Amino acid sequence: MQTVKATGIKWLAGGLLFAILWPSASTATKAGLTVAQPLVIAMVRFALAATILLFLAHGIKGYRLPTGNEWKHIAMYGLLNITIYLGCYVVAMQTVTAGIGSLAVATNPVFISFLSVFLLKEKMKWPVLLSLLICTLGVVCAAWPLFSNATVTTGGLLLLLFSMLCYSAAAIYFSSKKWNNLSLITINGWQTLLGGLFLFPAVVVFYNQERNDFNATFWLSVIWLAVPVSIIAVQIWLWLLRINPVRAGLWLFLCPLFGFVIAAWWMNDEIDGYTIIGVALVIAGLLVSKINVTRNEVVFD
Repeated sequence: MQTVKATGIKWLAGGLLFAILWPSASTATKAGLTVAQPLVIAMVRFALAATILLFLAHGIKGYRLPTGNEWKHIAMYGLLNITIYLGCYVVAMQTVTAGIGSLAVATNPVFISFLSVFLLKEKMKWPVLLSLLICTLGVVCAAWPLFSNATVTTGGLLLLLFSMLCYSAAAIYFSSKKWNNLSLITINGWQTLLGGLFLFPAVVVFYNQERNDFNATFWLSVIWLAVPVSIIAVQIWLWLLRINPVRAGLWLFLCPLFGFVIAAWWMNDEIDGYTIIGVALVIAGLLVSKINVTRNEVVFD
């Protein structure tokens, strides 16, 4: 339901900015990995994002703190969404190209639909299973020529897909809980902080000073991941959903395209026939996932 009236220009600008910023996370991560360990990048990103979000929530907006079981829910959400998902994701990106990373991220809505069958006891529908197969095939197709030169490894791709499952599980967990009107900024801030704290022991164990150079590339990567991606892109997405949740889903289809364009521009990722076919398959899979078999129509919800 449309609750806020927005001009066409604002809607177009917001949607395009989201479609550009959201998939840029893979390229920013890949850039950071050239000068630092994956978990170090993740840890600094979480600390920066959490500090900004919590300052906005409690220092400026004056939102209330979580209470009672809300802390438990936030901790579990942070464990799934920050510690496991983003922890695995940044490690996987060591052996996966930026373009493949952004392509995999675009498949998240399909994984969410698939896991909902098991976690929320929803009925399995053929579009969900077919879309999962098509999207997975698309990611593998785009990555196929990269296996030969070790630009993408099987282990990295499997870990990347596992991280997508963890993200989907986190999204389902979040939607299944009652948050008693707790601010989204508050939830995001505390889940980012707690998720980062859960990851901290692994950062300490695997830390190697010689593999970390805190130079301009490192800080550009971390600041980009923390602010444009973790804060701005997420807030734009929530705004789009508030304006029109039906039309908002359409912007997800542009994420794979912008993801590969950004990767080619920033990290010189190659775009070939396999890439084009892979992106087309993922977009097709996303489209199939929106088919409503009971109403015989495509619904972007």
